[in-house]
Amino acid sequence: MTKQNAAPVRLYVNGAILGYKRGLRNQYNHTSLIKIKGLDSKEDAQFYLGKKVAYITKVSTAGGKNGSKFRVNWGKVCRAHGSNGVVKCKFARDLPPQSIGGRVRIMLYPSNL
Repeated sequence: MTKQNAAPVRLYVNGAILGYKRGLRNQYNHTSLIKIKGLDSKEDAQFYLGKKVAYITKVSTAGGKNGSKFRVNWGKVCRAHGSNGVVKCKFARDLPPQSIGGRVRIMLYPSNL
């Protein structure tokens, strides 16, 4: 049996970077706030805990293992933030300030179902 006219499988959900975790006088650069598309409650955010997050940037010079012009900063969803679909994420390297307002991909793996 062969698949015909099968759409490619999407393994991620889009998200937007809102900024850093903040207090009244402190800013915590190691924790980023991310709004996940289609997520509207704290209970639904439980599904995304532990999922990997990718912040992808394009660079001018090819490098790395496969000669790609893209670099990825990987992170992980830690917990919910508030009650409207925002989550806190920690990245391997802190996200740069120019990433605020940018896009990330929240991978649908690893799965804990």
